[in-house]
Amino acid sequence: MTRPYILAASLLAVMTTGALADKIDNRQAQEAARIQQGARSGQLTLRETIALKSEQARIAAMERRAKADGVVTHREAKAIDRAQDAASRHIYQESHDSQKSWWK
Repeated sequence: MTRPYILAASLLAVMTTGALADKIDNRQAQEAARIQQGARSGQLTLRETIALKSEQARIAAMERRAKADGVVTHREAKAIDRAQDAASRHIYQESHDSQKSWWK
């Protein structure tokens, strides 16, 4: 009797893990596009662009570590989400400060 419940619970965990991973991947792509657009428009200096890209690389490493065992737990997803929130704030702050690329 408990076997179907265990199977259903494990299936739900796998489906949830895939949804969390997709959400993380989509957000990473959006942040990369924001950094690229800021660099192209001159809102980000070279140093700011490099720092923001390295922050994104650290988040990608967090994601790889979380996916290494095949399951992204809610705790891991929440930690990655907080890191992405901070990175998003940093992108906004750097692109709206008074520093501009030398050619702008």
